[in-house]
Amino acid sequence: MSELHPFQGEVLAELIRNGVVESVHAGHLVALASDGSVSLSKGDISLPIFPRSTVKSIQASAMVRAGLRLPPKLLALAASSHSGSQAHLDAVLEILASAGLTENDLLNATDKPLGESERLAWGSAAPTRLAMNCSGKHAAMLATCVINGWDIKSYLEMDHPLQLAILREIESLANQSVTNKTFDGCGAPLFAISTIGLAQAVRSITISSDPIHQEVLSACRQFPEMVAGEGRLTTRMMQGVPGLFMKDGAEGVNIASMPDGRTLVFKIADGSLRSFGVIIQAVLKQWGITTPHEAVDVYGGAAVVGGIRAVI
Repeated sequence: MSELHPFQGEVLAELIRNGVVESVHAGHLVALASDGSVSLSKGDISLPIFPRSTVKSIQASAMVRAGLRLPPKLLALAASSHSGSQAHLDAVLEILASAGLTENDLLNATDKPLGESERLAWGSAAPTRLAMNCSGKHAAMLATCVINGWDIKSYLEMDHPLQLAILREIESLANQSVTNKTFDGCGAPLFAISTIGLAQAVRSITISSDPIHQEVLSACRQFPEMVAGEGRLTTRMMQGVPGLFMKDGAEGVNIASMPDGRTLVFKIADGSLRSFGVIIQAVLKQWGITTPHEAVDVYGGAAVVGGIRAVI
């Protein structure tokens, strides 16, 4: 029998059907207390992971530091994985227009909207760069390049001044050097750090006295519907928990923090997202925080015969 893969980590959630564990979601999780100490740890939080879209607030901070100026609603979109509603698409175009650019200048991957209802409404229309959930970030990247006189045709290259600025911002907040450099699904550079490094970065940006960090997080908290979209977990949680900052990422990565520095980061080893709500709810309950109801029911026909529970 082969040994378990070291990246599997520990079980973070179980799917229960009629009292029997049918499936499990394993991974790596760390919660930091307000003083930065580790209050909860599961799996190997020192292993490198790709944080995916959970670092968009840090990317946005690097852009603001480089001169980007956007009103809060558009700044929240710059740190988003938006659903692709018309409001989101119009806001992306507004960011581009502020820099004298158009949709044609975007170089991110093409896709249909990320939100379920938005994708359904999109129908059989072809995927576009504008509809792709990272287009707000890319529009902000382009606007930052225009402000600084940087080349907009190569803004996704690893050694572009913009991407070097983002790398510095990530390493500074994480107090850790990145261990791997590659490219995200949208085409932008992606940097690997550990789960604990990501938690340190999220806590750092949350409690930072730097007005740039506070501007970005304040924008996200003020406009959670721009960070994700109506009906999505990130938006629901930030709307339901005053002061909460949260961001999800592809392949099962999630971050959350409170203004006092309490921070949660986890990576689901199989890359799935379905246990996110119950895991977040369980940790915030330990923090004494009431969250929106995030139960995941398991059905046998029309009857509920089980659900997903956190193993924290």
